[in-house]
Amino acid sequence: MRILVAMSGGVDSSVVAGLLKAEGHEVIGATLQLYDHGAATSRKGACCAGQDIHDARRVADALDIPHYVLDRESRFRDAVVRDFADSYARGETPIPCVRCNQTVKFEDLVGLARDLGAEALATGHYARRVEGAAGAELHRAADPARDQSYFLFATTRAQLQFCRFPLGGMPDKAAVRAEAARLGLAVAEKPDSQDICFVPEGRYSDIVAKFRPDAAEEGEIVHLDGRVLGRHAGIARYTVGQGRGLGQASRDGDQPLYVAAVEAGRRRVVVGPRAALPQTEVAVAEVNWLSAPPEGAIACQVKLRAREVPQPAMARWDAAAGVLRVTPEVPAIAAPGQACVLYDGERVLGGGFIRREAA
Repeated sequence: MRILVAMSGGVDSSVVAGLLKAEGHEVIGATLQLYDHGAATSRKGACCAGQDIHDARRVADALDIPHYVLDRESRFRDAVVRDFADSYARGETPIPCVRCNQTVKFEDLVGLARDLGAEALATGHYARRVEGAAGAELHRAADPARDQSYFLFATTRAQLQFCRFPLGGMPDKAAVRAEAARLGLAVAEKPDSQDICFVPEGRYSDIVAKFRPDAAEEGEIVHLDGRVLGRHAGIARYTVGQGRGLGQASRDGDQPLYVAAVEAGRRRVVVGPRAALPQTEVAVAEVNWLSAPPEGAIACQVKLRAREVPQPAMARWDAAAGVLRVTPEVPAIAAPGQACVLYDGERVLGGGFIRREAA
């Protein structure tokens, strides 16, 4: 096959290119430049910029495959970074990796692959694509610690049919690095990039303040019972379930307090005891189904945060309202803006973004 490989410059995507080339496929490498090259050269922990583009090109040269660099800086800024800031300004906790996969990576790269006459797009994601009776299915990776299926729930069925995830069956990251060494790739021991690639110093609130200064304005920290306990330096610094950074509002007597809600319209951070945070029902919007949408309630497992283990739940799809209502078996903390992903064992059924209120 002719396959386009999304090469970020890291070990994972480099191994994908090497494995496919070794299998006899016609491999073409493509790297997305998501930042200004001059500003990115000194950034560590970022992907798709500066040194990473150089590393991707070195790997492509070593494998003797063509390599393209696509300037997607403006698209990334508008579709991912601005959305990230807007989400915080709404009192949500965004997942920029999902937005990036939805837009810049899968939408743009699938289009490029088709333009180049490729029959598939391969990426370094840790997930498995399994051929089912009704077409391609998305399954969890063999290595639970590296599984990225949560971040791929928004992949469309057509994109999933076109995509390949060669690392999904790898037992662990050590095996991937061993393959990189066997293939003679210079990036075999390169450290992993951090989660939020465009915030290499970890100061995401600065990014939010740049695009949405209103999210950095001061406001009140109030208890669920209405008492004003303190003040905050911007709602962008807080997410549901957070217990740090509350200052004098971190305790009510001997009882520790946690963020229960972020009220963007009133610039208020609402806190309460941890026992008051779990929800019995979670409303989910912007739902993408990778299986046939259910009729009525279904039993499944759900992940409400990336690092969670899927938990038993019941889910009911309201097609008319475009809202999925999820009832966890055990009430759970659900942060608006995060993803709620449904599983049937290893298979991803679909998912969407958590909303504060049901429609």
